[in-house]
Amino acid sequence: MIIEIDQNSGFCFGVVNAIEKAEETLVIDKTLYCIGDIVHNNIEVDRLKNQGLKTISHTEFEKLSNAKVLFRAHGEPPLSYEKAKKNNIEIIDASCPVVLNLQKRIKKTYLELKKIDGQILIYGKKGHAEVNGLVGQTEGEAIVIEYIEDLKKVDFEKPVTLFSQTTKTISGFKEITDVLKLKCQNELKINDTICRKVSNRMPNIREFAKKHDVIIFVSGEKSSNGKLLFDVCKQENEQSYFVSHPDEVKMTWFSEAKSVGISGATSTPSWLMEQIAENIKLEIK
Repeated sequence: MIIEIDQNSGFCFGVVNAIEKAEETLVIDKTLYCIGDIVHNNIEVDRLKNQGLKTISHTEFEKLSNAKVLFRAHGEPPLSYEKAKKNNIEIIDASCPVVLNLQKRIKKTYLELKKIDGQILIYGKKGHAEVNGLVGQTEGEAIVIEYIEDLKKVDFEKPVTLFSQTTKTISGFKEITDVLKLKCQNELKINDTICRKVSNRMPNIREFAKKHDVIIFVSGEKSSNGKLLFDVCKQENEQSYFVSHPDEVKMTWFSEAKSVGISGATSTPSWLMEQIAENIKLEIK
């Protein structure tokens, strides 16, 4: 039986960078704090926890002082930087460069739009860490559009500028832009700020799912990206199974399979997919 690991799966650059910075710091320091899970994968979070990485909430961060805190790839709002300075906290900034660039663009646009009473819209998931960081660039004034119905919050007679959370889908973004083009009565500017490293995974994973008898999709349950990509696998291949841990894999899934594909979310470590592949090989022997 052929077992193939999807070469397009696994950590994106931003997550790799955050984990490397955490590991480098923990070689020197016994404790490093991180606001929120460094990555939406419990097994990877537990691995780093054993090295001394402590996950904290924003509330806990506010009470912290004289410590080192890692800002993960999602980025943080300006308020987090201000609180760190005030409380003598050393920041290990692992914000993804793509996200940092987007934050700067949104802040610049916000200041320009204030002069003409315009509105910034961010297509993204409400409450998502990246979105919170983006909204923070606008003093909390940006309107988050998660669904079409959220557009009712927009005043279509005012100038509108649209941005997107980097990990949203191109198809969803197009749905929002199509409605805006019809309804906006003033100036409309559309900025496609979706990260192609993530969005290109969808067409790639469709082809990957088609070429194998069985698909094992490895992802943390908290990963929005993982749920989305698994749904794509399932559409193309009914014999697709979602697992978060190697122990969840059942050998009965492969009884008639000649080829197995193993894929994962952008928050799934390569070593975990490799371990699952190795476990399957050993069991089949």
